[in-house]
Amino acid sequence: MPAKPGLLLIDDDPLISESLAFVLREDFEVKVQPSREETRRLLQNLPIIPNMALVDLGLPPNPHTPDEGFAMVKELLVFNPKMKILVLSGQDSRANVQHALTLGAVDFIPKPCDIDLLKTRLRHQLMIFEAEHHQPKTEKNTNQQKNNNEQSLLIGQSPAMESLNAQVLQFAGSPFAVLIMGESGSGKELVAQALHTQSQRSDAPCLTVNCAAFTAELLDAQLFGHTKGAYTGATTARSGFFEEANEGSLILDEIGEMPMELQSKLLRVLENGEYYRLGETKVRKSSARIIASTNRDLREEVRNGRFRGDLYHRLSILTVRVPPLSERGDDKLLLLQHFQQFYASMGTNFELSSEAKNLWRQYGFPGNVRELRNVVIRLGAKYPAQPISADQVRAELEMEVIDDTTNGQDSSDEAIIQQLNQGDFSLDAMLLEWERRYINAALQTSQGNLSQAARVLGINRTTLYSKMQRLSKNNEEEPSQ
Repeated sequence: MPAKPGLLLIDDDPLISESLAFVLREDFEVKVQPSREETRRLLQNLPIIPNMALVDLGLPPNPHTPDEGFAMVKELLVFNPKMKILVLSGQDSRANVQHALTLGAVDFIPKPCDIDLLKTRLRHQLMIFEAEHHQPKTEKNTNQQKNNNEQSLLIGQSPAMESLNAQVLQFAGSPFAVLIMGESGSGKELVAQALHTQSQRSDAPCLTVNCAAFTAELLDAQLFGHTKGAYTGATTARSGFFEEANEGSLILDEIGEMPMELQSKLLRVLENGEYYRLGETKVRKSSARIIASTNRDLREEVRNGRFRGDLYHRLSILTVRVPPLSERGDDKLLLLQHFQQFYASMGTNFELSSEAKNLWRQYGFPGNVRELRNVVIRLGAKYPAQPISADQVRAELEMEVIDDTTNGQDSSDEAIIQQLNQGDFSLDAMLLEWERRYINAALQTSQGNLSQAARVLGINRTTLYSKMQRLSKNNEEEPSQ
């Protein structure tokens, strides 16, 4: 009998979590956790991370706000970027729904929910996951299909993507480490895989480890291996990723999260290929090529003492920047067509109206390719093989980023004239509001990193800081006006 798919259920209300676990255990292997902290601890020790999750937004220590739930969505995708996350929450304001989906959740179900509907939507996402990751393959075409799937998100005709593809081809055959930089959801791991599959190492293993998903001790054991008894729970000896990658490639995802105490060990491997298993004194050698990725500004991390400068210079001999979707122009339409074809059996052969296409082209997609893919899936589920209007597309996007309204007012020429005729209009106040919203969206996308936010906005870091100070001062002055 095949094993049931794993489902992570995160909710701090024991009555809800126990009830849901009981009714869902028929279809899933359910693991229940009440908080973000306990979930993180569980995932760091699980040998296999579940591919499905059901998450409440109101988690301790602040269950009356959605912040912990939003952070949980982001962390789950760090542990498993392929995970299908459904939010189940009573904090179902439109802003919360859109933000959860932008972060990478694939569905939002308000509480209280109908159990049969919940089961249906979980099964639907499970079907999508299996379609993405369990394509039927014959022995003859396995490698070709694998390469095609891995290359699929490098689609693009924009100058930014042409430059990226040229860099991948240029760097693929080099033995040196590559550092891939880019926003969350932009496709860094796919670029890393492309560097491997287009190299002479393509027949050797290509392994990925997420540096943000483990404690320092567990990450040490994952990378370098360990002897029996090296730490609590190490009941047998185990080889590490460096040993298993052998002559292939080792992708170190989110390298900026690597603990300082491990960075010196990684530097040693990069310099001479030598390392030790945890709890062992025997020197081992590795010929694996290192491909690292990060959504952080590592130069800023070095300046702040959070990342070793010598390791940064070793990793960044060759550097690739993955452009955010906001810089890729009509590639958004090419990716729309790609995902429509990929998920065609699930109803994604819908047709966007001309207004909907314009909206699609103009939207910045702060969640990048991951967000675009999820929007295609949701539109296909809601409107299979149907014409889709701009309003229907708008309902799936994060309105605070692209909303054509300000304070509920339409921005069409006719509405603007009507707004001006009403009196009490302030152009400065209107422009400040738009500036505030775009800066907040950029900071949200970059997880508070000012350098990344400035790059998204097309301004330098000093200018962004000055604008933030001016907006903050303006907010403080408003009550006295």
